[in-house]
Amino acid sequence: MADLILASGSPRRQALLAALGPTFTVDTADVDETPLSGEAPDALVCRLCRAKAAAVAERHPDAIILAADTLVALDGVLLGKPTDSTEAVMMLRALRGRIHQVYTAVCVATNGALTSRLSISDVTMRPYSDEEIARYVASGDPLDKAGAYAIQHPLFAPVAAWKGCYAGIMGLPLRLAGEMLAEAGLKAPSDVVIVCRGLNGGRCCAVIAWSGSAQD
Repeated sequence: MADLILASGSPRRQALLAALGPTFTVDTADVDETPLSGEAPDALVCRLCRAKAAAVAERHPDAIILAADTLVALDGVLLGKPTDSTEAVMMLRALRGRIHQVYTAVCVATNGALTSRLSISDVTMRPYSDEEIARYVASGDPLDKAGAYAIQHPLFAPVAAWKGCYAGIMGLPLRLAGEMLAEAGLKAPSDVVIVCRGLNGGRCCAVIAWSGSAQD
């Protein structure tokens, strides 16, 4: 069986993939993430994901490569990883109390072929205070995350509601990843539904399309 390589240095993606159970190693690619002129968020995230998978596949032509990329967009405007604390505060204030989209693309490279799919989720932020923003930003957690937040953060807990894939909002849609790996000949040992339900209190997009409070 071919080796599985995750083309991402993200600790969250590594933890999510590990929860599915396959044995894998990590090798990352240095890809220019500058958007092209007029490039839509869905096109950009898929292009970046495919570029990362292709770059790692060149070094490991006999392996199965899994890559993922996540972007946050508010009213069509991209919110990447904040460059500093000031930008993180600005992003969190802009998102406060509003609905935005999280785009996560997954790409699998195997036998010289690339396959990519896209997960899009709608996320509603709660009306957190400036003081809560300040405490969260001071923790350093937002600085390596698109949109400057983690849906799963236990103290800040920024999300009031979501519709789509919780794991995709975290950075790796497990249903898509599991399906794509199976198509490449690698079936994950763990049940995707059980893993997903363990992440968010019982919901999984593989079972039912759901919209509601993340605390329900």
